[in-house]
Amino acid sequence: MYDPTVFENLKVAFENLLYDMDNIERKINITNRTDRMDFSIIKRDFSIEFVLSDKQKVTAEIIIEASLEELASEILETPGKDPGCTLQLKFQKSVIEVPEVCKSIELALKEIWEDDITITQRLSFEYGQLKKNYVNTILLSFHQKIKEENIDEIDDFLSSVIETLELLHTI
Repeated sequence: MYDPTVFENLKVAFENLLYDMDNIERKINITNRTDRMDFSIIKRDFSIEFVLSDKQKVTAEIIIEASLEELASEILETPGKDPGCTLQLKFQKSVIEVPEVCKSIELALKEIWEDDITITQRLSFEYGQLKKNYVNTILLSFHQKIKEENIDEIDDFLSSVIETLELLHTI
């Protein structure tokens, strides 16, 4: 009998809750979903992108990954290993007043999320635009791996993601 990996169990848990938020609660609209196996470096990754149903200018994306080492240690039941997945959040929003807005975003994110994350903001714009309207890609990388023991915390985690989306609309 096939025993699903930590990655598979986490992916299904995220999918179930997010699709309920989309189809039943109508809080969000899922706009993209990726489930990949990268054979060049043997890693699994899953991402699901969404927007708030009533405010669609900011996108959120949840990304989980399992490396070859994580997958192998779980499948081979390597003693002393505690398999898990990396977790990242990516938000995208339009920004005009870069220094002020980026600083406000950083401070707001530190209020919502714990200290065990790295926040990166990358700005880009389309060449030739007269008005410099930047796209701010905000990446939150969590230092701790997510494991099956964290499945019960996913609902609270998603509430924080929704809170972040709503907050980013106000900045």
